[in-house]
Amino acid sequence: MNGNIKLLSCWSKSNGDIGEEQQVRFSNSIQDFVDRFDKLRGYSIRSHHRQSFPRNCHFEDLHSFTFRCSDMSRTAAVHTFPPASTPPVPVGTIRYIPTLTNYPQVLLPRHYLRGLTPRIRSRRISCSSSSRCSRGGGRWSLEGKTALITGGTRGIGRAIVEELVEFGAKIHTCSRSATELNTCLREWGSKGYTVTGSVCDVSDRDQRGNLIETVSSMFNGELNILVNNVGTNIRKPTIEFSHEEFSHLMCTNFESIFHLCQLTHPLLKASGMGSIVFTSSVSGFVSLKSMAVQGATKGAINQLTRSLACEWAKDNIRSNAVAPWYIKTPLVEQVLSSGEYLEEVYSRTPLRRLGDPMDVSSLVVFLCLPASSYITGQIICVDGGMSVNGFDPKVDIPRS
Repeated sequence: MNGNIKLLSCWSKSNGDIGEEQQVRFSNSIQDFVDRFDKLRGYSIRSHHRQSFPRNCHFEDLHSFTFRCSDMSRTAAVHTFPPASTPPVPVGTIRYIPTLTNYPQVLLPRHYLRGLTPRIRSRRISCSSSSRCSRGGGRWSLEGKTALITGGTRGIGRAIVEELVEFGAKIHTCSRSATELNTCLREWGSKGYTVTGSVCDVSDRDQRGNLIETVSSMFNGELNILVNNVGTNIRKPTIEFSHEEFSHLMCTNFESIFHLCQLTHPLLKASGMGSIVFTSSVSGFVSLKSMAVQGATKGAINQLTRSLACEWAKDNIRSNAVAPWYIKTPLVEQVLSSGEYLEEVYSRTPLRRLGDPMDVSSLVVFLCLPASSYITGQIICVDGGMSVNGFDPKVDIPRS
């Protein structure tokens, strides 16, 4: 702790109100606070700033705790077990309390409150082994795990990098642009993220080999997670594709990830618990205008996902894919610059909105967690319902 976080109020089932004196002591070391309670049953707070707040702190035998983000001038109270003197509060309730001027100042990274939503991840935990639920470990942590994410400097890839590192993973990513990569690495470093990177064009076979050599050296010959995120598109009618354009799409979208899987297989196997996640697309399921070739590459990815899930299961390597629809990225913003076209997209999407990169990254992280260890060979659409939308006319059919 760097003195950035101070506990505001706390209840324990056995001790009641902890009191101001102990609060001050606990504020100096969250570990002191964690050690105050013996049983593993409560909440976990995930930090965006490793040096400011230990990741996955489990608050045990706990009634409630309260903290405030100073720059948002709001206090968030999170209750696990309600104190006996108060009405029952459902487990997992998060509510806001008006800030009182006599409350101690509580400083949290601003990421904890985005708009009106605290960045708090909580889960009731019940298990017989203390090692499984120990701080920094367990089914909902990637602490100590290693990951390679291709194309991690923008859009969905960047969201995946930032989500994975918040769960404790050590990340290596790549980009074709050295300038873009270095900018991201500086930003991540300022946030305390453990991320390294290489300049690599994954459509080039030799550069792919160099990338995996770097990853193998950096992670001592082991890799827990491979996220094949790089992909591109050329929008035009099928009959207008040149041989060069066809080859470029097939090489970038499919050949590159196939080869990366081959290269990383020994590392994934050596880790003892490997997970591959592909970024596919709804175009691998349904027809999209002027995207026949891109859709074919994504369909190939979908089948590769299933095949590797079966072929590499004996090596304890899982294989899954996420298939997004329109996600708010710089590339998509160009495509959806037309308001009329955007309205057509909304009309085909039951949730009536575009996706956010974090909508995809959260699913990718889940598929990498030990909690999803029995899930493999699945392609999951992140599309607001688009791929299952049928015929829903605006005009009602007259009843006979």
